Amino acid sequence: MTGYGIGTAENDAFKYTVEIKSLNSKFLELNLRLPKTVWDKELFLRAECTKLLERGKVNLSVSTDYLATESKGSIINADLLKVYYNQLQQIASELGDNQPNLFELALNMPDVISNKEEVNPQEGKVLVDAFYAAVAKFNQFREDEGAVLKQDLEHRVTLILSHLDEVESVEGSRIPLIRERINQYMDEAVGKENVDMNRFEQELVFYIEKLDITEEKVRLRSHCNYFVKAINASDSNGKKLGFISQEMGREINTLGSKANNAHIQQIIVKMKDELEKIKEQLLNVL
Repeated sequence: MTGYGIGTAENDAFKYTVEIKSLNSKFLELNLRLPKTVWDKELFLRAECTKLLERGKVNLSVSTDYLATESKGSIINADLLKVYYNQLQQIASELGDNQPNLFELALNMPDVISNKEEVNPQEGKVLVDAFYAAVAKFNQFREDEGAVLKQDLEHRVTLILSHLDEVESVEGSRIPLIRERINQYMDEAVGKENVDMNRFEQELVFYIEKLDITEEKVRLRSHCNYFVKAINASDSNGKKLGFISQEMGREINTLGSKANNAHIQQIIVKMKDELEKIKEQLLNVL
């Protein structure tokens, strides 16, 4: 969701520059910085940003350069300036005070300088053109960044699947080792001759069923494949990918809790590491 775009448009009289920056955010948060001369365009710009920009903490700033003197945004009331200046001269003369900066004082008196309340249609078109140019570059920046993120996320998911293959490769020896450990423990604790083998086998089957991870493996592989499918879809799937990554995390955690095997636990740690990297990157996905 990070992005940057700057657009400019001009004619013979004025030039507008629109700059758009964004940071990560779950929702669209707009912050507009506009010159007083274009305040009447704020509602329009907000509405267009809502339509054209997706999630992010977006800062939009507009700057104006007037290329022709008659187009400047501030207007001087010459008649009022003269009145203030003459009054200040008269008062200074009566008081016998020689003030060299009377003109500056008059210029800063109320209502001498005023800003245009709204832009004319021609000027408004230049502003809108600059805005759309900035939006186009902004969205292109996001698309370029998205292509890099997509490649990285697919790589992370592939690593998780490869770690899952590792788990399956060592899983075959897991149950026999557990059975052997329990047998050894029973021999040492009560003696083999004192064990009811039928009851022991029943309890062992019940215990091993609790350690079975087949369902978790199937679900994790399914979630990974769905993640890749979602990331290749044409619409915005940032939130959906976040939900899928949560489900992947649940299956990985369950695998870890059921594994009861040091080697598998080490592989699970690698899978969790890759998943955390995925979650961090998803903060940048729309």
